[in-house]
Amino acid sequence: MLSWYDRAARDLPWRIGPGDRTVPDPYRVWLAEIMLQQTTVAAVTGYFLKFTARWPTVADLAAADDADVMAAWAGLGYYARARNLLACARTVVAAHGGRFPDSEAGLRTLPGIGDYTAASVAAIAFGRPAVVIDANIERVLARHRLITTPLPLAKREIRAALAPRVPEDRPGDFAQALMDLGATICTPRSPACAICPVMADCRAPGRADIERIPVKPPKKAKPHRHGVAWWIEQDGRLWLVRRPGKGMLGGMRALPGGEWADTPADESGIASVDHGFTHFDLTLTLIRREGSPEARDAAAEGEWWPISDLDAAGLPTLYRKLVDKMRERDA
Repeated sequence: MLSWYDRAARDLPWRIGPGDRTVPDPYRVWLAEIMLQQTTVAAVTGYFLKFTARWPTVADLAAADDADVMAAWAGLGYYARARNLLACARTVVAAHGGRFPDSEAGLRTLPGIGDYTAASVAAIAFGRPAVVIDANIERVLARHRLITTPLPLAKREIRAALAPRVPEDRPGDFAQALMDLGATICTPRSPACAICPVMADCRAPGRADIERIPVKPPKKAKPHRHGVAWWIEQDGRLWLVRRPGKGMLGGMRALPGGEWADTPADESGIASVDHGFTHFDLTLTLIRREGSPEARDAAAEGEWWPISDLDAAGLPTLYRKLVDKMRERDA
């Protein structure tokens, strides 16, 4: 794996490539890992470059304004990660003198860092022989050892298969090699087994069912919810509110509106969008209100934002979809 990685490693902005003697920056490793949770490399790259240009150190991020960070995060989704990002940075500065703990156990004490992120940062940033398992590594190991137990029960077998293979030397490169193998060769669909560096002792090549490994549990139907958002416009400005700090899209600027419910609202709207969250799907209907006292009261504690500059408001994807619908409608 390490020999293959030395030849084929992906060039990623947060990665110190094989052969480069530069010491990895734990801040950049941690930031990338948080951004990459449930998101693709392609989606993260631009955000990572902008974040590190604006906040190049953990101390810079810890001192940032919450609203600025949330706005910069807009579009990456799973906004609790952004809140945890700030909480973690501030804990590192306040409790650890601006230096990340260098062990899995120490990293797990920080906000927003679970077992996977702790292992990944410990291995990549500090050279600790940690067992790192992301979705790519999970797939590689399940196929290599032909583990057909359905997830999540298979996780224990996958960990047991990987743990004795983690080298004391270059554990971070080993973890990243497995990640790259899963991302480029042992892919979910049509894996390129013929050029896989570990095909010789893999138990899955040629199997007709290789694409279903690792075996996933049956998908549960997601509930469908409904909500409304209000378009309150006045003198070329739009009334925006800040969502509560906890809960869905917490701390983000948004269009005002009512609670999301299991049944559609009685009011007819001027536009609607569908949006998928992890645990439910949502249809959000846009209703125009003309800045009446009733609408203003319902949208208390907000701010007027220039409609011509809405791209700078940092609206999450759900509300950006509605804004785009209005732009199309008014074009």
